[in-house]
Parts: sequence; structure tokens; C-alpha cells
Amino acid sequence: MTSDGEWMALALEEARKGIGRTAPNPPVGAVIVKDGVVLGKGWHRAAGQPHAEREAIAGARGKDLRGSTIYVTLEPCSTHGRTPPCTQGIIDAGISRVVYACVDRNPDHAGRADRILTESGIEVVSGTGGEKGEEILRPFFKVRETGLPWVIWKTAMSLDGRITRPPGEGQWLTGELARADVQRLRSTVDAILTSGETVRRDNPALTIRIPELLEGRNQPWRVVATDKPETMPADAPLFSDEWRDRTLIRPRHDPEQTLRDLVKDQGVLSVMVEAGGVYSAALLEAGLIDEAVIYYAPILCGGPSPGLAGAGLSESLRLEEVDFQQFGSDVCLRGVVRKKG
Repeated sequence: MTSDGEWMALALEEARKGIGRTAPNPPVGAVIVKDGVVLGKGWHRAAGQPHAEREAIAGARGKDLRGSTIYVTLEPCSTHGRTPPCTQGIIDAGISRVVYACVDRNPDHAGRADRILTESGIEVVSGTGGEKGEEILRPFFKVRETGLPWVIWKTAMSLDGRITRPPGEGQWLTGELARADVQRLRSTVDAILTSGETVRRDNPALTIRIPELLEGRNQPWRVVATDKPETMPADAPLFSDEWRDRTLIRPRHDPEQTLRDLVKDQGVLSVMVEAGGVYSAALLEAGLIDEAVIYYAPILCGGPSPGLAGAGLSESLRLEEVDFQQFGSDVCLRGVVRKKG
């Protein structure tokens, strides 16, 4: 007999499909099961569109849901916003049991689903798959609790920590497989933050260029941090390509306020930093980086361009939940920054 945890793993797979697509809403997945058979499943595709529970119910249209269980990665919403409350949808569908992974930290929702569903005779179980659910929902929860997005620092470097190659050797440190993974990573965030110096020096596009990764979503916001906007080259891709309306210029001197404004004005949940060593170090020193993704190329470059520059940290920062992946001859290290206190 399949356990609640195994069915929740299927709902988590659904939720992952929405990462980078749903802001300011969270990515959520749902699966409806009866007598060991999946009747319907779904995921929230974008703000204003049906929530995962209603997608799953729609997927089970015409089937008898009495006696079924719905597995949801986040507590079902219980208030009417841009879409109707999912608790009422579950009640109307005749579903008998609700299993969800994470309690909603939105004070308008938190814990209310249990009472509403229980009063309607529906069994409720919470916490199943909660750890994996929390990983998916980190950006949403961080915005709720702090007003700041989840910030990923992404870089590629040589084994001696340099982010540029010797003159005449070309731009790329890593190979095609690692660069394709960067495209996938970009597709999971709402904005990419870079510096004016990086725009002037590297002329980046900062776009998702694999069509299937872009399907159903916009290009991420491209945010240039500079206190000298007049120095930005007008012919740079960020200001001249077909997605130039997705480019924003923001002050460099107050990165925390820039991040808060991205949440407030653009509704972002997650931001990826793609910048040089000085600006990246400034964000790290300010305690604004939550996660690091570092692609290491098996080369030694030397030279004056380290992955992290600046004045240096007062103490080293340790990464947790560390994961390694190999892409051809390159290695990617990913981990969450352990915050002080």
C-alpha cells in the first residue's frame, strides 16, 4: 500500500513545475488519490490562475471523489482573493481527506483550513513531506516574514577562484553542459541582479534562451545596480533587445532597499545575482545572500579577478545542505548560507 509520504512526493513533483512561474504566489502542487489510484493532479501555473487544488479537481472531472484524499504541498487557502478559496472547492468536490505538507505562514490563512475542513467532516493531516515542501516554499516564506526575496549568488570560476580567463582565451570558463544548467537555474527565479560594471565589461543578456524553459513564463526581470546610469551603454542587450522592457536600473548603494522594492513593485520571490567579485562580495557582506551556486572549471587562470573581492568578511560563512553535480568536466556546488544567530 502506498504511503502518504509517497503520494506527497508526487504532489511535490507537481509543485516544482511552478518554481519561477507563480510570483507573487507560491509554487504548489496537488494530487487526488482514491483506492491507490491517482484521479487528478495539478500545479499552480501563475498568479490569477487556478490554485493547485482546483487544477487537480478539474483533472478529476467526471470521477467520484467521495472517499478520496487530496495531497497538497501547502495548506489550502481559505480566503477569497483573485481566485476562490480552495477549502470550499475541496468541500464541494466531496473529498474526504486532506493531507498537506506545510502550514501557510500568511496570517490570513495560517491554520484556518484545518478548522474549516474539519467542521465539514473532512479529515486533515499536516506536516507530511514538510521538509521538502519548505525547500520549495523558502522564497515565499522569506518574503512573507522579512519583505526580502530569496537571493542566490551564482558564479563560475577556475579552481584558483578567478572569474576571467587570461587575455585572448575567450569568455567562457565552463563548458556547454554547465552553461545549459545556468539556463535551467535562471528559469527558477523571478529576477537577475547584476552590476553596472558587469554590463559595461561583459555585455550580458541575462535571458532564458532555451524555449521550453521559457514556455508559460516571462523572462526574469534584469536589474542593473548602478549609481551612474548615464554610463550604461545604450546598445547593450539589456537595453536594446526584445525584452528591454524587462530591464530595470536601480541604485547600487542600497542593495537591501533594491531587493525590498523588487518584492513590493515587481512581486518577486527570488533573485539570482550574476555579477563580478566586488558587487557579489558587497551583497554577501551585507548578509543578503541566502544560497550559493558555484560552477568550478578544471582550469587555473591567475589574474586580478576573484569570485569574491571587497574588504573581506569578518568571519567565514559555512554552507549547509551542500549538493554537488558534475556537468562534463565541470563541477557545480550548491548550498544554503548559514546565517549568523
